[in-house]
Amino acid sequence: MKFFAQLVRVFCISLLLSGTARAGLTIDITQGVDGALPIAVVPFGWQGPAMNPPQDIAEIISGDLRRSGMFAPLSRTDMLSRPQDGSQINYRDWRLLGTSSLVIGRMTAVGDLYKIQFQLFDVNREAQLVGYSFSVAEKELRRIAHQISDIIFETLTGDKGAFNTRMAYITSKVWRTNNVRYYALHVADVDGHNPQLVIRSRHPIMSPSWSPDGRKLAYVSFENRRSMIFMQDIFTAERRKVAAFKGINGAPAWSPDGTRLAMSLSKDGNSELYVMHVASGKLQRLTNHRAIDTEPSWSPDGQNIVFTSDRGGKPQIYQVSSHGGKPKRLTFEGRYNAKPTYSPDGKRIAMVSGRNGKFHIAVLELDSGFVQILTKSRLDESPSFAPNGSMIIYATEYLNRGVLAAVSVDGRVQQRIALDEDGDAREPAWGPFLTINNRE
Repeated sequence: MKFFAQLVRVFCISLLLSGTARAGLTIDITQGVDGALPIAVVPFGWQGPAMNPPQDIAEIISGDLRRSGMFAPLSRTDMLSRPQDGSQINYRDWRLLGTSSLVIGRMTAVGDLYKIQFQLFDVNREAQLVGYSFSVAEKELRRIAHQISDIIFETLTGDKGAFNTRMAYITSKVWRTNNVRYYALHVADVDGHNPQLVIRSRHPIMSPSWSPDGRKLAYVSFENRRSMIFMQDIFTAERRKVAAFKGINGAPAWSPDGTRLAMSLSKDGNSELYVMHVASGKLQRLTNHRAIDTEPSWSPDGQNIVFTSDRGGKPQIYQVSSHGGKPKRLTFEGRYNAKPTYSPDGKRIAMVSGRNGKFHIAVLELDSGFVQILTKSRLDESPSFAPNGSMIIYATEYLNRGVLAAVSVDGRVQQRIALDEDGDAREPAWGPFLTINNRE
């Protein structure tokens, strides 16, 4: 039970450090890739009844690419011209500025919709690489800008972009009006904009997990002074209690097909792993051991589950078939390895690795068994992969505040994500890819 007591203590410390409702986020790049690709994103042309467009599409795209750490967007003040069409491009000027890629576009108000056109050019080859047109309502403008960023990112790097995704995170804060601590679960765009309150409570909330369609969150709430697992639709706010058994109900994790939830339950006397079929509520027990088994995470193909257990004496990572069977130990390096999560390609596991009293985010290569430590801060926790596998978001501390952070899987790109107001953020979960079918 010592391991479980340590887990509870970490959870409680995390939540007691944590921000509140409608808490937006600010992202700072603390480390980027040397030799980031030079790119110019020219302010989009605008035609509409107002003097300025409702959203600066080019600025959103430029911010996305800059935050990736892989691009170095040119400052607008350094631009020698601002073309809106391919025929207006003077490639020589852009080459003189050291720009290898150029993004231009136009935005037009058409009734209640906005038509956005963009083009990406290779400056050295003087050739268009890609171009699309979109028609969307005003509320979708930021989302379309992120989608354009994804297209540019994939065209220039060969890897799918993840700018058009969302993240969930938990905050807590003592309200000055009544001196009561409130906990809250939020979702926001990955650039920190459009924060949405999912639920707020005087009782701790933890362990958010996205459904694969991006519509629902499963999470743990300590309402009525006991842990219970809930499932909530983030669009309709419809909420359903999933597990409220005697003892611990914790660590929900959606299966890749969205039909099952893995969870940790102690209803039979000890913390074990179970799989629940969401439609029927039927339970299947996966583990049976006197040790503490918790923190399950599904493999992308749904065939295996990794989890944390102290059955070897110290917290380590194990793997078991999602249909049950004998668990296999995966980590042997270090005295503490916990909170595992699979990469989208199933080749890596991100985890919290404790060494010399410090807890860092690490990545385990499953084929080789090689472990790489990615972070250097003192108390890192709750890693979650981006859906394209390029970045890992996690929780940490900075200047005595709980903040979120992100690191690339090779450790070269580092970001810090802090609340815009007093309070701290914890337990991030990166959501799945979103799809918008507005291309023309």
